Amino acid sequence: MLELGDLSPDVVLDVQIPLEDVVEVKDGKRRVMSKKFLPGYILLELDLPDIGWKSVCSAIRRIAGVTGFVGTNPSERPRPISSDEAKGLLRKSGEVKGEKQLRMKQTFSVGEKVKIIEGAFASFTGTIEEVNLEKNKLRVMVQIFGRSTPVEVDLLQVEKI
Repeated sequence: MLELGDLSPDVVLDVQIPLEDVVEVKDGKRRVMSKKFLPGYILLELDLPDIGWKSVCSAIRRIAGVTGFVGTNPSERPRPISSDEAKGLLRKSGEVKGEKQLRMKQTFSVGEKVKIIEGAFASFTGTIEEVNLEKNKLRVMVQIFGRSTPVEVDLLQVEKI
């Protein structure tokens, strides 16, 4: 657990560990798990004073496991990330409402053999022709009545062979 010790709640406004939901299909069952998407990093919302900021930063660096601030050296004042970067990180972790998308733990690539495990084409096998991660869809070429036919399926409806 992160111990902030003597740091004032007026200086450290918020502490976040960036987590995202990841979908894993195991034994035919779908599970949603939280996973760190920036392992080894924490997000701090600070209100650093103009005078005495070095002592605050030094106190943060003395916390067990903390090595420093990203992109600065100890003699420089830490630079904040842009508001767009912060919104993107918070949206990905679900802290800010928006288009939070579940990410698949398993990755697929064009040319791989897969078996469709759900839907109208369950038990068919085929080759991945296209991967669309934005929509979480795959285009799989399957043999139907002796002809190759493209079928669009959700990432959760297939498993690697």
